[in-house]
Amino acid sequence: MKLAVVLVNYNGKKYNEACIESVRAGKTDAQVRIFVVDNASQDGSVQVLRERYGEEESVEVKELSDNYGFSHANNVGIRLAGEWGADAVLLLNNDTEIGETMLQELLACADRHPGSMIVPKIYYSDDRLRIWSAGGRVSPVVGKVAHIGLDEEDRGQYDEERRTFFATGCCLFIPMQVIEQAGALDERFFLYYEDTEYSFRLQKQGIAIWYCPQAVMYHKVGASTRGADSALCAYYIARNWLLCSRLQLGRRYPVFLLYYVINRAICCLLWLLRGKGALVRATWLGVRDFHRGRFGRSAYYG
Repeated sequence: MKLAVVLVNYNGKKYNEACIESVRAGKTDAQVRIFVVDNASQDGSVQVLRERYGEEESVEVKELSDNYGFSHANNVGIRLAGEWGADAVLLLNNDTEIGETMLQELLACADRHPGSMIVPKIYYSDDRLRIWSAGGRVSPVVGKVAHIGLDEEDRGQYDEERRTFFATGCCLFIPMQVIEQAGALDERFFLYYEDTEYSFRLQKQGIAIWYCPQAVMYHKVGASTRGADSALCAYYIARNWLLCSRLQLGRRYPVFLLYYVINRAICCLLWLLRGKGALVRATWLGVRDFHRGRFGRSAYYG
């Protein structure tokens, strides 16, 4: 069994080593290789990676010439994994650390549910008993996804292995046969909602997503995007939420549009009251670019 772990790096110098070392310390019988795909970082992180792991056969660093976004960089990692002959890939945020037994638990779950995508239980890194994600749900009318267990203290309430709908791009275990059937990530998204669209796509093709609570990891939430309360985040959410819903909701799309207008209007009003007009402008630009068919990297918030 060959497992490729794909990490996307964008100015993540202070996160990479902890993530990589947690993977290297993971217990598993699989042959593991880590592919770090760098989106033209400017913080010296590639130099640090090469100095630290340049002689390590188990870690490969691939530098891209520009910041092509989260989806594209992951797809580059998937292609490298395929060339290596991987049986499965683990797309993993570099601002995370995995539990010692996470890899073997994911592989065991994959054996129980062949041909499925698998997601772990994810805690906050700075509060390791508080859940960030225990799988995900989707609302039946407007197709809005949400993390199960978000911000809840873990009391064992999500310790049952089960099918789930939404899989966060923070950590996706994907057998290569799933990628061959469903394809890779949609690069139009650049950042945000690529995982939501992929979850919808898999469900439409009859590919199950399983939540494995025995596999645990820890996430430094918002480390790569400066948090949810930023113009960058507001722009990509405004644009990509529309794109994802147009691609996947079908007849429900008009109902979603009504919900979307109300939701974004309330957010913009609250931002204005808090003196955060930059987030309102970012939202307007995101909506405008969606209608103009401008996807991929934003000209304003690359």
